[in-house]
Amino acid sequence: MNRQTRVFVTMIAATLGALVTLGGAHASGQAEGREYPTRAISYVIPFAPGGQSDVTAQYQKPYLEELLGVNVLIRHQAGAGGALGWAALAAGRPDGYTIMGNNIPHIIIQPLIRDDAGYRTEQLKPVYLFQTTPIGIAVHADSPFNTLEDLIHYARSNPGAVTVSGSGTHSGHHLAILQLQHLTGTEFTYIPATGAAPSLTNFLGRHTDVLMANSDDLVAHRGEMKILAVGTTDRFGPLPNVPTFIEQGLEMTAGIDRGVAVSPNTPDDIVRRLEEAFHAVTTNPVFRAEMDAMGFETQTMGSAEFARYIEQKTGEIQTVLRELGEL
Repeated sequence: MNRQTRVFVTMIAATLGALVTLGGAHASGQAEGREYPTRAISYVIPFAPGGQSDVTAQYQKPYLEELLGVNVLIRHQAGAGGALGWAALAAGRPDGYTIMGNNIPHIIIQPLIRDDAGYRTEQLKPVYLFQTTPIGIAVHADSPFNTLEDLIHYARSNPGAVTVSGSGTHSGHHLAILQLQHLTGTEFTYIPATGAAPSLTNFLGRHTDVLMANSDDLVAHRGEMKILAVGTTDRFGPLPNVPTFIEQGLEMTAGIDRGVAVSPNTPDDIVRRLEEAFHAVTTNPVFRAEMDAMGFETQTMGSAEFARYIEQKTGEIQTVLRELGEL
């Protein structure tokens, strides 16, 4: 090969290399410009594994992956009744690649009661509310208490003697036992766990006398306990023989709402994409049937409505906490 030919080949190779580089850059630019999401999403549950938020997320996962076209990785960040996770979300990147379970009343109570919650309720940007579980109260199957009245009578005569298992402090379960004490003039000893699953384990292991539990746990374990009351306004369909607190003379309801939130300042188009995906999952007949069978109540509340609901519930919870002397 003569010198002229070598120079020509070198020029062709350089030109081809430049074209390849430009093509790669163009392809990379296209990938970066693709609509959200383009990589795996972390779905964080701010409680211990095995609870209602975790179970629901596990059922949602395959539907979300199909709808969003990326992997959804479920992680857990338990601590401080959920506040540890929500504080991290409030300080997180607003890119939609971390979404987190958003539970009411927990997200509202924590910043009201604690000076060091690490976040403000309004920092958690609502995406979608998909579920409610009523809270009920139960005792062991062989307990001497056959009615709520029996339990209250004993607790009133023996302050602090009755232990109650529940999920977290400044949570839905904690609020329910505070309300019960306030309305009945009783004093229970509340034993908090890091989530609903360990709380149930504590009770079934007979480490506590009483259980404050979510409806799905009550439905799943009804043969192992006596359910004395449920916190709905009307009787709960899957437990038709269980009276409400209201039926038994106590003006009290109790439940936990579950949804998902993202970091503050997350762009609206990303929120809409997630909102659409969660709506599609929640309204899927197969998914709804799975939730109904486990004792969950399905909700379909989009981002804007969810935000208004949080505002409404904040006012209601502030009133209750003042009545209880917690504020």
